[in-house]
Amino acid sequence: MIERLPTLFLSHGSPMTAVEPGIAGAAWSALARAMPAPRAILMVSAHWETELPMLTGSAAPETIHDFGGFPDVLYALRYPAPGAPVVAAEIAAALKAEGITAGIDGCRGLDHGAWVPLMHMYPAADVPTLQLSVQPARGARHHLALGAALAELPARGILVVGSGHATHNLRDWMMHRRAPSSLPYVATFADWLAQRLADDDRDALAHWRERAPAAERAHPSDEHFLPVLVALAAAGPHPIVTRAHREIVDGALAMDAYRFDPRRG
Repeated sequence: MIERLPTLFLSHGSPMTAVEPGIAGAAWSALARAMPAPRAILMVSAHWETELPMLTGSAAPETIHDFGGFPDVLYALRYPAPGAPVVAAEIAAALKAEGITAGIDGCRGLDHGAWVPLMHMYPAADVPTLQLSVQPARGARHHLALGAALAELPARGILVVGSGHATHNLRDWMMHRRAPSSLPYVATFADWLAQRLADDDRDALAHWRERAPAAERAHPSDEHFLPVLVALAAAGPHPIVTRAHREIVDGALAMDAYRFDPRRG
């Protein structure tokens, strides 16, 4: 019998987190150790934006180095997890059953929003892994619906992981790197998000641009926020929410991680 898995949201950090994991990497590793081994992993990464939902269908996805200006050591890294084309077809069918059209890209590999945290969660790279894209033009409600359409996956041994950021303002990050203190809005926004998740306040989350404090500064664009909505909704109604990691790096990036467990009974 397959034990139902939780779903996760991870703030994946800079690509340098691959080689300098810090306490976030330790938290990701602890999350993986605290759950049963998944049959497959579905990463919902902020770094793949499409018009319609897309899934990776390669049997051997390449490691995409979708960044520039970093040390050479990063470009030599590979995360050679097998792909999961059969699971991709299962998920596309599940989405279609809920009225969501999705496609499968047989060529795309794993971007750093996927492989950076997975290097610390499953370093053996032995769990079949695929990605699901985000659609920023379609807004928050679409991503809540997308997650809800995935809600049967955890019961089938598929780990759904949203990979984005609790806050993601790269201009502020560049200007405040190694700053001794964080910008005040970062904790304010991250704590607002934490409370809305704890309350399962999906209406507020659907209107986060209008209701969250400093939303425009915390997220100048939507893509790094949307994966948390997918992860929350994929856990089913009123999940048990655990803020598994809380940290602010370089003054501007909230590195929060969440575990969403199904509400039983």
